[in-house]
Amino acid sequence: MAINDPAPLDDVLEAVGPRLRTLRTERGLTLNALSETTGVSVSTLSRLESGQRRPTLELLLPLARAYQVALDELVETPPPDDPRIHQHPFTREGITMVPLTRQGGGPQAYKQVFPPRWRTESPEQKVHEGYEWLYVLSGRLRLLLGRREFVLAAGEVVEFDTRVPHAFSNPFAEPAEVLTLFGPQGERMHVRARPTAH
Repeated sequence: MAINDPAPLDDVLEAVGPRLRTLRTERGLTLNALSETTGVSVSTLSRLESGQRRPTLELLLPLARAYQVALDELVETPPPDDPRIHQHPFTREGITMVPLTRQGGGPQAYKQVFPPRWRTESPEQKVHEGYEWLYVLSGRLRLLLGRREFVLAAGEVVEFDTRVPHAFSNPFAEPAEVLTLFGPQGERMHVRARPTAH
C-alpha cells in the first residue's frame, strides 16, 4: 500500500473505539458524564469504545462536539509510515494538555502548561495507583506530597508513588510548563478525605 492510499474502511472503523476512549480519559470524563453531555446511552458509548458497536454519523457528531474536535479526527488514521505525533491540545481544570503519545493504554506523555496563580488556595490532595514522573521545563510548580511541600524549578524532576496524597498548584506570577508521564491507573484518581481537626 502506498503512503497516500487510504486505509481500508474496516481498519479505520476499528481505530475509532480506542480513539474515543483516549479522548474521554484525556479529558477526565466518565461514561455517565459523557452520556449526559451527548444524549448517547452509557451502554452505547461503552460498546463504541470497545469496538462492539459500529460507529455511525449520528453517534460521532455529538461526540465530536463534546470533545471539541473535527469529525475527521475521530475517523482518520495517520499514514502508517508517518511517525509524527499530530498534537491536539485540550484544557482540563484550567491546565493546557498537549498529548505527546498516540497509543491508547500504557504510559501517556504530555506537556502541561499551568497558568499563573493556578490554585493559590490549598488544593485537595488526590491518590491513585501507580507512579508519576514530572520534569519542569520553565516556571515553578508547587507540589504537596503528603505533609511535605516542594517548589519545583526549571530543570528539576520528581517521581513519586501516587498512592501518597498529592496535589499541584502554581501560585506564582508566571506559567509553569512541564513534561509528565502517567498511565491508565491515573484514571481512577479519587480525593482522600482530609483528617478532621481536633
